[in-house]
Amino acid sequence: MNGRSEGDPESGRAGDSSGVTARQTSKATQANALFRKNLTFQKRNWRTNCCLVFFPIFLCILLVVIQTAINNLLSGSDFQCGCQNVPDPNGGPAKKVCGLQYSNSDQAVWCGIPNPAPWPAVLQVPEPQNRATKSSEFQDLPEDPSCRTLGTCAATIPYTGSNKTAADALASLLLGTSGNFSVADPLYSLATLVPGSDTLAARSLLIESALTSSRPTYILRPSCAGASPVSIPFSAGGFSFSHDFSCLETRSLWLNNESSVNALLYGGYRDGNSRKEIGEFPAAYDFKNTGPANFDVNVWYNDTFANRTTGRGPSVMIRVSRSLNMAAQAFLRYKSGPSASLPLLFLKEMPKPETRLRLDFSSLIGPLFYMWVLGFLFPVVLTALVYEKQYHLRMMMKMHGLGDSAYWGITYIYYLSLFCLYMICFIVFGTIIRLNFFTTNSYSLQIVFYFLYVNMIISLSFLVSNIFRSVKTATVVGYLYVFGSGLLSSFFFQNFVVDLNTSRKIITALEIIPPFATYRGLWEFAQYAFKGVYTGTKGMQWSNLNDEKNGMKTVLIILAVEAIVFMLLTLYLDQVVASGGGIRKHPLFFLNFKRKDKSIGSTLASSRSNSRKISGSSKSLSHMAVEDKKAVKRQDVEREREQVEELAANPTTEYPIVCDNLKKVYPARDGNPPKYAVNGFSLAVPKGECFGILGPNGAGKTSSINMMIGFLKPSSGTAYIQGMNILTDMDRIYTCMGVCPQHDLLWGKLTSREHLLFYGRLKNLKGTELKNAVESSLRSVNLWDNGVADKQCGKYSGGMKRRLSVAISLIGNPQVVYMDEPSTGLDPASRYNLWNVVKQSKQDRAIILTTHSMEEAEALCDRLGIFVNGELQCIGNAKELTARYGGLYMLTITTPPEEEAAVMELVKSLTPNFKKTYGLSGTQKFELPKKEVSVTTVFTAIEQAKKRLHIQAWGLSDTTLEDVFIKVARGVNGGVALH
Repeated sequence: MNGRSEGDPESGRAGDSSGVTARQTSKATQANALFRKNLTFQKRNWRTNCCLVFFPIFLCILLVVIQTAINNLLSGSDFQCGCQNVPDPNGGPAKKVCGLQYSNSDQAVWCGIPNPAPWPAVLQVPEPQNRATKSSEFQDLPEDPSCRTLGTCAATIPYTGSNKTAADALASLLLGTSGNFSVADPLYSLATLVPGSDTLAARSLLIESALTSSRPTYILRPSCAGASPVSIPFSAGGFSFSHDFSCLETRSLWLNNESSVNALLYGGYRDGNSRKEIGEFPAAYDFKNTGPANFDVNVWYNDTFANRTTGRGPSVMIRVSRSLNMAAQAFLRYKSGPSASLPLLFLKEMPKPETRLRLDFSSLIGPLFYMWVLGFLFPVVLTALVYEKQYHLRMMMKMHGLGDSAYWGITYIYYLSLFCLYMICFIVFGTIIRLNFFTTNSYSLQIVFYFLYVNMIISLSFLVSNIFRSVKTATVVGYLYVFGSGLLSSFFFQNFVVDLNTSRKIITALEIIPPFATYRGLWEFAQYAFKGVYTGTKGMQWSNLNDEKNGMKTVLIILAVEAIVFMLLTLYLDQVVASGGGIRKHPLFFLNFKRKDKSIGSTLASSRSNSRKISGSSKSLSHMAVEDKKAVKRQDVEREREQVEELAANPTTEYPIVCDNLKKVYPARDGNPPKYAVNGFSLAVPKGECFGILGPNGAGKTSSINMMIGFLKPSSGTAYIQGMNILTDMDRIYTCMGVCPQHDLLWGKLTSREHLLFYGRLKNLKGTELKNAVESSLRSVNLWDNGVADKQCGKYSGGMKRRLSVAISLIGNPQVVYMDEPSTGLDPASRYNLWNVVKQSKQDRAIILTTHSMEEAEALCDRLGIFVNGELQCIGNAKELTARYGGLYMLTITTPPEEEAAVMELVKSLTPNFKKTYGLSGTQKFELPKKEVSVTTVFTAIEQAKKRLHIQAWGLSDTTLEDVFIKVARGVNGGVALH
């Protein structure tokens, strides 16, 4: 690289690099950066977005296909009136004529009947085996139970009244006169008698099942002596037929009061008696205060014949009119004499047009279908948010300056726009295919409902995302919520809505649960649409919101309030719950006064005392006190601590990073004591310095960096970045900080150029300055040539992703940069190139770097610190550490295993103060003090030993940084195993 224009990722930067607020970015700029990034990402994700938008269209098409298939299935001859070609009597061509006379039993129900046939009014009587008989509970009944076996049981009509004399007279007149049939006028003849049938009535009076059934129709008489069955011809609807009539002996039974009648009727119910027997009555009467001048009667009838509770078929009509006519005619005869007559000539159905069976599938599945269509929006938002949390993408954006308000605002606007488009497609396509649900209801009312719903479901998704840490779990729970809430609403909540006895307050309380409110709104639309189609009127309009039973107004209010409440709860929990967005704040953080800007000096001085406050459990605190007493004072580490204290007293902008006694203790678990991850980490890094942190796995390196970048909250102590406290000013610190995390946090569908454009905008780079900085960064990390810059990151190798992560950390002139193992996975050429980038970039900033590569540490780091067991063991540059912990030669000899003892004697002859550091299968490594041996002595001794030993290989080297690292780590009390 030749100069800064190509080698420095920060060429073209603006502003004063020494100022604390040199890179302050406005919220509008942050929002613009995130919006552009999201827009680019969604363009690449167009297939998924198109599937989402066209999903309701697909469902509507599926609905149309199913509806068409059902219509084709129902278009057969069995689902329409029967027709035949009838010859023209005038000799013309035959005409197709449809009617009952050309229909079978399946087709007849669809025929038009402009003039329905009149039918006699029939009394519903029990079947012979179900008629009431004498029992232990009811001894007054006239019939003996043995009549059931013979099928000769008479019917019994209970009655009561306040005036027994009048009631007895009326009861004796209930069955009318004992006239005979007239074949010429059978309807009038039956009107003067009391016909009855034990067959169930049909669903309408187009056909009277009593006369079309094979069972005889009864004529109820006080006595059947001498009566014989008779067949009477009838003509109805173009058909002629005859029907058999037989006599049914019917007796009246006086009971003392209304309660006795009720007890008798209930006793005839299967569950109303201990024998589980049925004992039914045709009717029962309470004549109350009926007299010559007053007609007051109650009539009991058997409602179970309506078949409303069995669930085994549709409900049917109940034959009540004849029992009412019996009472009215009895009163007229009681008052005017036995010859008086009030005939009920016939009953007749309303005219009926010809119909065909049509099944509106969308109405059949009802609100549940639309509930599921709307519900699919929930897991879409939920999984997207949890994905960014699980893979720390949101934290990565936040560490580079993206504020919470910009993140939530742009994310909300994006999903609001996408889901509004989703709902528009849903309404428009539903209208195109003429679904009554959409076409009959007010479009403006539908738009308001769906808009409020979309806002509520987005806010709810934001809120629920705080609970989950795994995308898989969130996805499963999200779709279970969709299907479960729909089924629960349909089979549980709807029962409360349709039950008129349910308190409206209870329903409103249930509607606070989001899916119930949504279902209620959809249910109201469906009910009004069905009513509109049935009555030929419009569906729900704005004026209908004031209807007494209309719950839409309440639903709209609930959805609007919940959208606001859920969003406020999301913003609150995002700050106080560790949800992947940084350090948790105090639950009452919003009660604090607005912080005023302070100078760097006052910030350091005033907050230092507060930073000494320790947070944590009592066990953790006591453990920290014990560990502090055990701490070994190391001269170089103590000098660094003293410098930190001096900087606290006399702050300066020349030290962008000041760590003041940082500690992190994890609480005790499963009977184990608290774990000291970081113990008293004090460090001051000036501008232009790259400080390297070495240490074995689990030593506390990453925990230290995580505290400095706001990912972990310190148990005690603090750090000052550009004079700002990480405990109180983390949002401002992010604007002047760059991070290269241990794992590459990238969007697989974005290119490296688009990544750098996004993070450059977050660092307030604009226009040509941004373009130049991005190009310079890409060239510096070898991601420019051959179109690599415009290749999606998901197709990059691990090394290319690593180089991009380093470029991201340096874009925008951050004053402080953290690099966690930046060269992991790079080939040697790329590694050396990357080192050159870091060397040039550290001139104007402070860099903290962690690594396991001693070569990288020596090449990049001005100073090094070795971390073991959460503590800094030593600080200094590579040469200082080598000199301090060196003074030794490293002698390595490889022989057959049986000669290991002889090698030990050879080394002992060179110096008795040797130390064996390694031994395995004949290969041994020894430390030899430089003061006691010379290189010549060692060479001579080895050459002589070759004559008697089988020395396969040997080597002598000076102390390396790796040797120093191993020695320091193993020398710590309770040192860790090295990997």
